[in-house]
Parts: sequence; C-alpha cells; structure tokens
Amino acid sequence: QVQLVESGGGLVQAGGSLRLSCVASGRTFRGYAVGWFRQAPGKEREFVAGITWTADTYYSDSVKGRFTISRDNHKNTVYLQMNSLKPEDTAVYYCARRKEGPVLVADSYNYWGQGTQVTVSS
Repeated sequence: QVQLVESGGGLVQAGGSLRLSCVASGRTFRGYAVGWFRQAPGKEREFVAGITWTADTYYSDSVKGRFTISRDNHKNTVYLQMNSLKPEDTAVYYCARRKEGPVLVADSYNYWGQGTQVTVSS
C-alpha cells in the first residue's frame, strides 16, 4: 500500500510562488513516474506536471515556463515549484503515482493523495 501526502498549499497573491511537496510512505516512488494534477470547482481534474523515474518531465501548456517538477528519491518526495501564479491556478492539487500508461492521463495513476488547496488572489 502507498500513502501519498501533499503539503505546501495556501493562499498567495497573483505573481507569487508556492512549493508543493508530495511524500510517499509505505511503498515508495522508486521506479515509478509521479504526476501532479489539479481540480478547480466545477471543472474536471487536469494534468499539471509529471516526472518519470529517470527525471524526464512533462508539463501542461498552461503551466509550462512557470512550474517546475522535481524529485528527491532518497526522501521519497516529489516537488512542484509554482512561480508567477495566476488566479486561474486556484485549485486542489493532487499528486499521484503512475501504474502504467501515458504520464499525462489521470487513468494511468493508481495511488492518489488527499490534495492540497492552492488559492491565488488577484
């Protein structure tokens, strides 16, 4: 069993920064890709960023150039550095561990955290 715990969310003004963390306990991230997704009220969950075990990274067009995903395998932690935040980035952010399939697709992931709220004020 894998438990994923996100942290680092909060309230920030537009243009500000936050760093989200996702820590795995139980079975680790070793050998697996990890993704960040987000869901805003009334919207579907969407892919934000993903990182493979070999540190290949993927980003949605909406965050490319502003967000950076990274991982520290010794700490079983994946980070999402979010800069130049916009009000439209407001959402609950989830990390997930991929089982198989495309990194960008939510159905590829079988373990999810409980989410952390990010609110960006204008």
